[in-house]
Amino acid sequence: MPLYEYYCSQCSKSTELLQKYSDAPAKTCPHCHKDTLEKQISATRFQLKGTGWYATDFRDTKKKPATTENKTESSATDTKPPEKADK
Repeated sequence: MPLYEYYCSQCSKSTELLQKYSDAPAKTCPHCHKDTLEKQISATRFQLKGTGWYATDFRDTKKKPATTENKTESSATDTKPPEKADK
């Protein structure tokens, strides 16, 4: 279930509520009990959890092959026709 952030314009306090997608937005402030809550747009919190997902899965840039430049150079030299030897 997502965590929604609300702001009360009466008491100037923020609160977070755990709600279903299908729930109606909260209106009553849990601090001052007035109907002045406003739903805020906030950054999502994405976290890799569980088996199969690791935080380091997409970070490893050291394992990129450094021989890609050598392959392009060697392929360019391999395309030359062999020289004919003088008899």
